[in-house]
Amino acid sequence: MGRRRGEALEAAILEAAWDELSERGYTHLTVDSVARRAGTSKPVLYRRWADKQQLVEAAVVRRNALQRVTPPDTGSLRGDLIATLTELSEKQGPFLVQLSLLLTGYFAETDTSFAELREMFVAGRRSGRDEIMERAIERGEIDPAKLTPRIASLPFDLLRGETMMTLRPVPPEAIEEIVDTIFLPLVR
Repeated sequence: MGRRRGEALEAAILEAAWDELSERGYTHLTVDSVARRAGTSKPVLYRRWADKQQLVEAAVVRRNALQRVTPPDTGSLRGDLIATLTELSEKQGPFLVQLSLLLTGYFAETDTSFAELREMFVAGRRSGRDEIMERAIERGEIDPAKLTPRIASLPFDLLRGETMMTLRPVPPEAIEEIVDTIFLPLVR
């Protein structure tokens, strides 16, 4: 087997970094342990990432991208939101809980907030939330004057809060309440 290069090498390093993070947490992860696990050297890692923080951020962004939820177009805002929130709850809920526990040391060491880390996930691309809201505006389901950035993020923030408080997927009736009772009245 030849030496890995380019994208294959980077994928192996980021997978090794995620595995180390999952097993040891941020505080005990080292660049050396990631290099060993990836079957490469520390200088190779340092050519790509300046430090442990950047390496972990890249690994988390990659892991999140692998679990990205593409919002379906069900033909209605309500349908799009319920389908997307349900999939997010099932697919990303456990990831979110795991991430918050694994990165406790990261947040303390870097003084980064969860919101700032989330911005790394969506940097350079349109979010699923934006896709849903834009389609709803085009269909005339939302009054654009009522759709502030905070209101647009509200269903997702409530889902995230519920997930973090219960440490389990959000039940369908709670998702329906978020959409029907809380969000939709605010935007119509």
